[in-house]
Amino acid sequence: MIDVHVHLAALPTPANGCRLSPRMRKSLLAKAVALAQGLPWADPEAANRRYLENLSRELAASRRVSRAVLLALDGVYGADGRLDEPRTHFLISNDAVLEAARGSKAFLAGVSINPMRADALEEAERCADAGAVLVKFLPNAQGFDPAESRFKAFYRALARRNLALLSHVGFEFSLIGHDQSVGDPARLRPALEEGVTVIAAHGCSTGLFFFERHLRTMRELAARFPRLYVDTSALTLPSRAGMLWRLPAIQELRGRLLLGTDYPLPVFSYPCAFRPAAWLRAVRANNRFDRQAEVLSGLGLEPLADDAVARVLKLDGL
Repeated sequence: MIDVHVHLAALPTPANGCRLSPRMRKSLLAKAVALAQGLPWADPEAANRRYLENLSRELAASRRVSRAVLLALDGVYGADGRLDEPRTHFLISNDAVLEAARGSKAFLAGVSINPMRADALEEAERCADAGAVLVKFLPNAQGFDPAESRFKAFYRALARRNLALLSHVGFEFSLIGHDQSVGDPARLRPALEEGVTVIAAHGCSTGLFFFERHLRTMRELAARFPRLYVDTSALTLPSRAGMLWRLPAIQELRGRLLLGTDYPLPVFSYPCAFRPAAWLRAVRANNRFDRQAEVLSGLGLEPLADDAVARVLKLDGL
């Protein structure tokens, strides 16, 4: 399979265009990732190499997952279309992701474009020409509402260039959020209406444990728009497992489930504990890619295989 939701993490260097604010650097998430990955804060170049080496090693050890879409993260932009540096706490540049994926058999480039940026259309064209396979955005942290009509031209550009849109859904707690209401999947309707293939992240879960306010909306959108897919990223986390247990009964999503881990976040085995054989296979998996696949299989969920994902992402040569 192809994991469509893997994050590139990188400390800023003079050449990579990434950003990390002092506030984000002090966050529990940043400290946990650095500790788990063994990243040396004092040497950004070495830390960035080690992160990619760790990811490459774990992916190569997987029996179930062959490739991963490596994701960038754009910043916050003001009404003038320029980067709002004080409000941008974490930015992984498109160039950093494109460079990591260039010439790699394991990584595909998932760029990030905030549609509020003045050059959003030009950046979509540039990234498509450079080999990007999808565009990721996270409205809660990037400070915009995907449903605004002014973004229709951006969505038309994505559809024209066959760039799928991977959007965060639900509440956002890992990064510094600005407006949690824009994590509602109903805000993705304009993109779907413009013909974009939309991948709703995190199974369209709310992210508030067992309170799944987006369940009805997801089913309605899936019934109306055949280009709507969902990924399984972060669904073994306690805050999102409620949706993971509901997914097997949602007929509208049959054949539209994509594997995602949300690497470097952890993947837990407990969601399939009531099926001992599946749980043991998940526990014994020596990497989070296989663990995620085993948990899903144990629950009767089968994400699309690599050839089907290649068709969704309009990949050539697979």
